[in-house]
Amino acid sequence: MLEIGCHLSSSKGYEAMAKEANKICANTFQFFTRNPRGGKAKEISQEDIDAFLLKAKEQGINRILAHAPYTLNACSADESIREFAVNTMRDDLKRMEYTPGNCYNFHPGSHVKQGVEIGIQYIADMLNEILLPEQSTMVLLETMAGKGSEIGRSFEELREIIDRVELKEKIGVCLDTCHVYDSGYDIAGDLDGVLTQFDQVIGLERLKAIHLNDSMYGLGSHKDRHAKIGEGKLGLDAIVRIINHSALRKLPFYLETPNDLAGYAREISLLRESYKEL
Repeated sequence: MLEIGCHLSSSKGYEAMAKEANKICANTFQFFTRNPRGGKAKEISQEDIDAFLLKAKEQGINRILAHAPYTLNACSADESIREFAVNTMRDDLKRMEYTPGNCYNFHPGSHVKQGVEIGIQYIADMLNEILLPEQSTMVLLETMAGKGSEIGRSFEELREIIDRVELKEKIGVCLDTCHVYDSGYDIAGDLDGVLTQFDQVIGLERLKAIHLNDSMYGLGSHKDRHAKIGEGKLGLDAIVRIINHSALRKLPFYLETPNDLAGYAREISLLRESYKEL
């Protein structure tokens, strides 16, 4: 069965997100751990967690994806910003253990004129400081579009981060279809070739989730502008090939398209119709 969902608001709690997922026939979902622009996280209610876990079991939700706030920049030139990233992610990972066995995704960050090498080292340093052997949460590095001085525009940059992390078993990758296409990987014209390259550089076993988005600007644009499914430069045919590919079809897919809940419901329905059960 296709495991697909979208980004939902966490402001009303976990149980409310499960109810919203059910309304749109989603069997997974992504959420921000706190305000996407940063700030203090909402207190976790054990009652809410218990109700969510019950509903998740009833609805067939086996795994969910948390997303770090956009303000995290683990490789900033400003030490206070790096410290904020460390403290926020450490707190988020503690909170993730209320719903064990899930994934936590973050944007690697921007080196802002320091250079890629320094940026990569700062990111690895942060991960080595906060990752714990006993944690059940898998931390995912997201593939980026390469705008400005973003780290993660290539598979090689992500691999360099992973190589410097001590607890490598706690690290995976989330592939964003818009980002990876915008960064120059032709997943529309040569999906097999791109996945082979990913496997050779990082290893497909580290690929844990897919952000499923069309792209407004397209191949090599480095723009990072998401489009609705089938309305961008990737196109519906390419996206259907992605969800049905033998190396990807068992992964969870998360829509981050510019939509309201009804729009997400339409996209989920369209993609379920396009998914070939084996």
